[in-house]
Amino acid sequence: MPARSPRALARSTAADDADPGRTRRRLGMIALVATLGGLLFGYDTGVINGALRPMSAELGLTALTEGVVTSSLLFGAAVGAVLGGRVSDARGRRPTIIGLSCLFFAGSALCVLAPGVQVVVAGRVLLGLAVGGASTVVPVFLAEIAPYEIRGSLAGRNEVMIVIGQLAAFVVNAVIGTVWGEHAGVWRIMLAVSALPAVALFLGMSRAPESPRWLVARGRADEAIAVLRRMRPPGRAESEVAEILASSRPGEAEGTTGLRAILASPMLRRILLVGTGVAVAQQLTGINSIMYYGQTILVEAGFDEHAALIANVAPGVIAVAGGFVALATVDRIDRRRTFLIGLTLTTLSHLLLAISAGLLPVGSPARPYVVLALVVLFVGSMQTFLNIAVWVYLSEIFPLRIRGIAIGVAVCCHWITNALLGLFFPTLVAALGITGTFWLFGAMGALVIVFVATQVPETRGRTLEEIGDGIESGEIFARRGIAGR
Repeated sequence: MPARSPRALARSTAADDADPGRTRRRLGMIALVATLGGLLFGYDTGVINGALRPMSAELGLTALTEGVVTSSLLFGAAVGAVLGGRVSDARGRRPTIIGLSCLFFAGSALCVLAPGVQVVVAGRVLLGLAVGGASTVVPVFLAEIAPYEIRGSLAGRNEVMIVIGQLAAFVVNAVIGTVWGEHAGVWRIMLAVSALPAVALFLGMSRAPESPRWLVARGRADEAIAVLRRMRPPGRAESEVAEILASSRPGEAEGTTGLRAILASPMLRRILLVGTGVAVAQQLTGINSIMYYGQTILVEAGFDEHAALIANVAPGVIAVAGGFVALATVDRIDRRRTFLIGLTLTTLSHLLLAISAGLLPVGSPARPYVVLALVVLFVGSMQTFLNIAVWVYLSEIFPLRIRGIAIGVAVCCHWITNALLGLFFPTLVAALGITGTFWLFGAMGALVIVFVATQVPETRGRTLEEIGDGIESGEIFARRGIAGR
């Protein structure tokens, strides 16, 4: 009887678990702890939505300095994404996430105690470093501990926690703004809340295991097997480590490939451009501009200040609902198909927003509600079909030897795009109005659809090692439209 390959053995043992619930629960607990980084990501990016206007009133911010306060976190995140990827490659995924929890706490404290706008900006930069690092390291950690058959739904939990964090920010802002809205410094209370999950992340990750794939890459296969035995059925840990070793390349155990070597390899260079393009494409939909300035958009549409603060919770609710729908389908629908459905819906939402805002005059009683409904449609489409799929894709598309640095570069470009949109969005709305702004986002959405349809390869239904081997050989590009198993 011929011997089975490590890859075939890994698959054959997938059904051998005598107690599948136990291993899934262990994975679920580890994922829950790690995704507190996503919760903080969401809260710290979303809280500015409601905190900005009272902060502006107290500190005397202009339209430009509002953009600086908002985008300072985002530029910090661009740096944090690159540093997070490099540090996690050198030191490990787990200690990097523990360090990020300390940055989250320090940044929150600095913002809360800030005497002026300069210190607020410094605190937001610290938070940005933490957010960027979390956006790079947490998805990779989840993908590397997950069995291939549930990798999408496990890694996708981080994005659900991000939108739960954003919803929590919107709800906290609405409650605090309603109860203590007349008091000075109400925005400080809004910002202080994020210190609690930062402490929980620190304590939880202190007890979590290291990524088994990082351990193998460092020549610590025995430790990797010990970690996987806690999260896999009997016999599967050994076969999975054998598969990782079989796909390793010479010198991989001593370290990872640097950016210069990536750029010198046509296939690695190409996948880096694809991953970066997918990361930037997500931002060109304008999702985070709506998340940061949702209250401003609704006020511009015709709601009064208080009504806009309350109505702003609706996009957050639909984002969470869409996230759970996405988790249920992410391992059943091909990534490319999911991207194309989502981009079509978000582009259509932008065009409808532009048309509605243009046809309904300012002061029309229907205008604010139509804009709110279309914003909810946009956010729901984005969360159901794009956000989770994008972060899952970024966590799985790069081979192990370049994973940390490559996702760092891709997410850095994501955050730079995010930051530029955050910085100039108020000016854009002031210059073009809601109508012109959404026409512009619609045009960018059409370009992104062409990019995904022509350049993005499929990854669903393949192990991380199969994806890496397919990239190194070029096979994955030749079979760009392959359906998942």
